[in-house]
Amino acid sequence: MSAATRSTSRGARSRRAPDRLCAEAVELARAAAEEAAAPGTVGAWLEAVADADADRVVTHYFEAQEPGYRGWRWAVTVARASRAKNVTVDESVLVPGPDALLAPEWVPWSERLRPGDLGPGDLLPTEADDLRLEPGYTGADAPPPDSPVAEEQPEARGPSRAAVGAVAEELGMGRPRVLSRYGLHAAADRWEESHGSKTPMAQSAPASCMSCGFLVPLAGSLRQAFGVCANEYSPADGHVVSLAFGCGGHSEAAVMPRAPQPPPPVIDETVADPFGD
Repeated sequence: MSAATRSTSRGARSRRAPDRLCAEAVELARAAAEEAAAPGTVGAWLEAVADADADRVVTHYFEAQEPGYRGWRWAVTVARASRAKNVTVDESVLVPGPDALLAPEWVPWSERLRPGDLGPGDLLPTEADDLRLEPGYTGADAPPPDSPVAEEQPEARGPSRAAVGAVAEELGMGRPRVLSRYGLHAAADRWEESHGSKTPMAQSAPASCMSCGFLVPLAGSLRQAFGVCANEYSPADGHVVSLAFGCGGHSEAAVMPRAPQPPPPVIDETVADPFGD
């Protein structure tokens, strides 16, 4: 850690009187800052702060007028040896001040990612220990034909790994990883929040999706609570919806009666209408 950083971080609680010769070396510190900075960007002198851990070490602060560095300061640390009168420059660095404009704290991409951010051609790597997934059935736990266990119990040997893998693939069980219980619950919470019973659309619907003919049930354990809407006029068309969700496009919604049509006018042709002069 540099002397300038140490002095800034420790603050006023450990400040002491700076060394006189080092404190008077303002022009030396300014020259060092101007050498490191762009021309005309070193502003007024602000203060001189003694280092809290070393004797005869002082940091001079100058205003930084660099574009885009509002509130930053040039910190130039000077020092001198014991019983020496010659002051030398240790370092010069641009540091943020108390009210400096700083960049936001860096956040890993995995925490910045939001639903809908994945676009065409993008790849989203999945961690090996992702809590949403668990190992699927691939037959890998079965002993190979030449293993000691298989040789000791040849009569108890079941189907070959290739045969088990073929059947698992046909049944849709040959995936390396499948949704874990945590992954199922997380998906159910998202779907319930977006198309669940507490949404304004469901609150004003004439009936729930459970009795709608446009509902396509899901497979597996989620079919007990969710399905896919297949009504092209529904705002949830193509989305996973809760069975308690509903909208005005329900297949059994009551048809509004038509307004009564007035009868056609009757013309009485048996009476002559008198005309005036």
